[in-house]
Amino acid sequence: MNAEMELMLKGYGLTTAEITYRLPDYPVLLQTYMWQTYDLEPDFPEMHKFLQFWQEKIEGPLHSVRYIHRKLIAASEWRKVTGEIILH
Repeated sequence: MNAEMELMLKGYGLTTAEITYRLPDYPVLLQTYMWQTYDLEPDFPEMHKFLQFWQEKIEGPLHSVRYIHRKLIAASEWRKVTGEIILH
């Protein structure tokens, strides 16, 4: 099983953030950056960690962050199946 599937089974969903920030040399201009990772709602620890990194290490001050989160696998989509198919 791959790492992404393991995260999804642990309840992680795909979080996409549109980060709008000011250009350091031209603060009246705004730029956007798209960021995406697997994260846990409602606290979004991975996104908060990335935004903290941004504020500490990147010169462009944050203007706004818009995000969307979607669980790709829900508990209702998994069920135990008992059976066997034998192919000749």
